[in-house]
Amino acid sequence: MSDDAVSPEEVRHVAELARVDLDDDEVEQFTGQFADILEYFETLDEVPEVDREATLSNVMRPDEERDSLDSEEALRNASETEDEYFKGPNVS
Repeated sequence: MSDDAVSPEEVRHVAELARVDLDDDEVEQFTGQFADILEYFETLDEVPEVDREATLSNVMRPDEERDSLDSEEALRNASETEDEYFKGPNVS
């Protein structure tokens, strides 16, 4: 892969999208690393395809009805509860 597979401008653009400030040395470093990563992906194209039907098997266990915890037991270790429910922090 050529060295210009990823340009410094593209690295700056990705950094801007990620809201990451990069100095010029970091842009240069990441430009080379991105090029290396893309080269590794191109190596995957060299892996030959395999003609084989996949053998599928059911790995799920059958459903079994079991007793569950009652509310008091389930909430026993909760740091905070309200009206027999777990109470968590407000998410904004």
